[in-house]
Amino acid sequence: MTQRILVLNAGSSSLKFATFAESDGGVPRLEQRGQLAGIGQGEPKLAVVDAQGKSAGWDKAGRVASHADAVRLLIERLRMKERAEEWRGAGHRIVHGGARFAEPVTITHDTLRELAALIPLAPLHQPHNVAPVEALRAALPDLPQVACFDTAFHASQPEVAARFALPEKYWQAGLRRYGFHGLSYEAILHALPGIAGEVPRRLIVGHLGNGASMAAIRDGRCVATTMGFSTLDGLVMGTRAGAIDPGVLLHLLREGMSQEELERLLYHESGVKGVSGLTADMKTLLESSDPKARLAVDLYCYRIAQELGSLAAALGGLDALVFTGGVGENAAAIRARVCVDAAWLGLQLDQDANRRGGPMISAAGSRAAAWIVPTDEELTIARHTQRLLRR
Repeated sequence: MTQRILVLNAGSSSLKFATFAESDGGVPRLEQRGQLAGIGQGEPKLAVVDAQGKSAGWDKAGRVASHADAVRLLIERLRMKERAEEWRGAGHRIVHGGARFAEPVTITHDTLRELAALIPLAPLHQPHNVAPVEALRAALPDLPQVACFDTAFHASQPEVAARFALPEKYWQAGLRRYGFHGLSYEAILHALPGIAGEVPRRLIVGHLGNGASMAAIRDGRCVATTMGFSTLDGLVMGTRAGAIDPGVLLHLLREGMSQEELERLLYHESGVKGVSGLTADMKTLLESSDPKARLAVDLYCYRIAQELGSLAAALGGLDALVFTGGVGENAAAIRARVCVDAAWLGLQLDQDANRRGGPMISAAGSRAAAWIVPTDEELTIARHTQRLLRR
């Protein structure tokens, strides 16, 4: 009997999911993937496709008021109670593992308590990641579950890269650069040998989307990344400003801005949306003739170029650059600008290959290679879940 794995990736008002069949060859096989969007906002949008990208024919979701409701809906549609023997377990994307979790773990009662204790480190993400775990435990108490952390990949950073120049007590209290998007970076490392033939020794990956970060990877291990203690740091993003002088934040607080207003500004009203005054959608900005749209794109690319130089310094050079994420995989104009800015690192762009979508977009003879590699965080979670639950 084929064993199956459920993968869940919860956002503030959405639940992405995928089901995989275990494979004797070791790589779980995708069956279907989908998303419930608009949880708690009336009747959510439900989109489900099979492994070939064709609609799986699911009907409307009905009212889904919470992530627990969304999980119960999935259990019903997937007939998980009636076919409990078919399900190996469930794997979850958990944004924050703190300093405690440097690799995926099987979820126990104690683990769940520790995940909840990390909510103050990621208050806008962690509660929504934990809710489906609790809902599955309530509905299917015998189903094994695995937590896969976005921060774990960056646990290999040396202390000099992870540390802030603050007194020791703050380091001991967990104030450090954690880094995020780790499951995406893992997915790239899994995919690269099949695309490029190997994992280059000095590699920089740009996960460019509404949330954006970059990581410097040496010999398959992270040595530096642009996001820090929170998902606010580093690159300009869709609605987040990225790196900002802390004095600006102190000034705004002194001028009377509340903590809630500041949080909304930093997470939802800044980035390319804030600069352009139009949208967070990069495609729309690239097609716009509005000077503010051009400025937003310029700033987005400028910060990538700056961080690319910083990460190359951490690596002592550059052998390859990988683009992934919604912008990285689809916006040829952004890739072109980044590669042109990286010419000093020995990177020469093949304009035609870039317009075609790669996968290799560096020119013949370029000292550093450039690739487009689609990310697959759900497959990464399924791999970890299969490995842990087969022990």
